[in-house]
Amino acid sequence: MVDTTMDLEPPAQEVKMEKDFSAIVDQQMPEIDLLAQSGKLQEALDKLLLLEKQTRSASDLASNSRVLIHIIKLCYNAGNWKMIGEYVVLLSKKHGMLKQAITKMVKEAITYLDSTPDLETKLSLINTLRLVTDGKIFVEVERARLTRMLSKIREDEGKIAEAADILQELQVETFGSMERREKTDFILEQMRLCLAKKDYTRMQIISKKISTKFFENKENHDLKLRFYELMIQHALHEEAFLSVCKYYRAVYDTPSIQEDESKWVQVLANVILFVVLSPYDNEQSDLIQRIYADSNLSKIPHEKDFVKCFITNELMRWPKMEEVYGAALKQTFVFDKTTEEGKKRWETLHQRVIEHNIRVIAKYYTRITLKRLTQLLDLNTNDAQEFLSKLVVSKTIYARIDRPAEIVSFVPRKDANTVLNEWSRDINDLLELIVKTTHLITKEEMVHGITKSL
Repeated sequence: MVDTTMDLEPPAQEVKMEKDFSAIVDQQMPEIDLLAQSGKLQEALDKLLLLEKQTRSASDLASNSRVLIHIIKLCYNAGNWKMIGEYVVLLSKKHGMLKQAITKMVKEAITYLDSTPDLETKLSLINTLRLVTDGKIFVEVERARLTRMLSKIREDEGKIAEAADILQELQVETFGSMERREKTDFILEQMRLCLAKKDYTRMQIISKKISTKFFENKENHDLKLRFYELMIQHALHEEAFLSVCKYYRAVYDTPSIQEDESKWVQVLANVILFVVLSPYDNEQSDLIQRIYADSNLSKIPHEKDFVKCFITNELMRWPKMEEVYGAALKQTFVFDKTTEEGKKRWETLHQRVIEHNIRVIAKYYTRITLKRLTQLLDLNTNDAQEFLSKLVVSKTIYARIDRPAEIVSFVPRKDANTVLNEWSRDINDLLELIVKTTHLITKEEMVHGITKSL
């Protein structure tokens, strides 16, 4: 293997041209073409190699680039694919090579890939070009594109894991010469293959390489939609429903989605379903209120009524919810009854309804019997206690169960200091009220006395 240690250094400043070989190249090129056309390919290539050495020694970049490209073009015209690879490797190893000329030669060779007679030849040339570009900063973009081609070939062959591993070899975020849009597109492809490979942890790590600020530009909204589609798939696998809701909101806020009513209606419906499925906390509570305040929600009244049930402090009876909303919800992919994920999310929705009901009961009751609690929740005693315990552990509510008496208390027990402080505060409020009342009585007596004397 070629030692590419020196190639890892940044490109040096361009050497000043010592002699202009353009006239000589113009003169010799037609003669060389005639030799190649007459079947003397090797003789033509030998002359070009001599000319290449002269132009390289004189640091004539333009002429050297022309010669390098012409060498591989003659091999291409002759249909000798093996020779193309051999000359690319040979020319890239020359002492004092002009880096820009090598870059142009590699770009020219890449254009031949679509014309290869078979897959084996194409793979051979791709691997040769990847070997030549390995470790060379000045052709890092070309290497990235070649790697993506190779990855696509492996994916088409059904070798998803190999395709993902090949693409992950490159850290394109460090490539200074690659445009930001192309970098993002490359990283999105890495994310997609990680998902296809079911490597969810690596996909999450790779996704952090993309800054969402990049998507603010309207020209990049197509990449934005691809990015969030991949993130939604990842979050669904992790059952991070609040994250799914946020990703759908980002999609919903995209102008191209807002302009198409058929699209934003579906996206907004998904936003509602996943915010409802999210576990209750301060963030979820705030988010569901902001979603309910969306003016577009009035155009989909069925979903608006559904989300309203979760922000109103009223009990929701699960049988009634199933009757009113069940048929419509089960037609969505979220609660698709033909999939295990859909059935699981339907059970999760039932749990969220129960948790909402317990929060409402805790708001209105200080104490309640277990029998009455199970009636309100449409559950048996064991399930009611289990859900109650989960909310207590998550510190969503405060509750204590007196099992012998079968009474649930939602009021926290106060210690002696708290009771004393409350008593002292109440006494102070009472005394202030008495003093104020005394002043008012005195004032009225004085007014009455003055009025009587007049």
